Amino acid sequence: MDYGKVAFVGGGNMARALAGGMLAAGYEPHHILISEPVAEHRDTLEQEFPGTIIRDNNEAVVREAECIVLAVKPQILCAVCKPLAIAAQQTKPLVISVAAGVRSGDIDTWLGGGLSVVRVMPNQPALLRLGISGMYSNEQTSNEQQRAARNIVSTTGPVIAVATENDIDTVTAVSGTGPAYFYLLVDMLVNAAEQMGLDHESALALVLETARGAGEMAEQSGETMAALIARVRSPGGTTAAAFDYIDSTDFRDIFTTAVIAARDRAADLADQAHELSQD
Repeated sequence: MDYGKVAFVGGGNMARALAGGMLAAGYEPHHILISEPVAEHRDTLEQEFPGTIIRDNNEAVVREAECIVLAVKPQILCAVCKPLAIAAQQTKPLVISVAAGVRSGDIDTWLGGGLSVVRVMPNQPALLRLGISGMYSNEQTSNEQQRAARNIVSTTGPVIAVATENDIDTVTAVSGTGPAYFYLLVDMLVNAAEQMGLDHESALALVLETARGAGEMAEQSGETMAALIARVRSPGGTTAAAFDYIDSTDFRDIFTTAVIAARDRAADLADQAHELSQD
């Protein structure tokens, strides 16, 4: 799967997840470069990923790579990219951004223009290589580059290609934000169990294993969620009692509205990043 040298600009959690996944998939360590400004973090990266090239200079790693992965916080991405424009124009790398809420057109402009830019929206379980990512490629990105980007990102979990950049905002709301929705449901179920007398450890074990098993059932059964619910929801039974109450409220509408709010916020952040870059 080796695509030549891949440079990570930023050595945070997502860079570590991708670098670790690439190494596990057989990528040559000396083909992975990571730029990290904090000396203590560089020491940690050198210990975690022996054989990789760890540096303190963004431009130096960009000049050596066929692909660069922008793995810094969205609010500083513009400031990070603009000083790299000369190097990027000389090497014309494939650019992969994992920064939420920053559009490919802005990234391309900050780096001098005319580049192949792939936006990726991963999620937190990528740290365990159990993530899933959405991916959008701009028009300059060749099929070979799209395959390379997919190969790199898929080392942390499946990749779903989307047709339009606006779809990345939906991916952000559904799977990028998604783990937090499930953490909330786990927390609510554990709290309910404790209120009814179970100890915390037992309640947490019951909820987590139920979540794990339900996820596997949903993936492997091939049935719709409505069909799976119906298999648990016996008429007049306990599940029916719970769902009769849920269905009497506007719970489903509230949840859908919350996810739409997350999608809209992702779009707002992209607009703000664009406006700030014009100053």
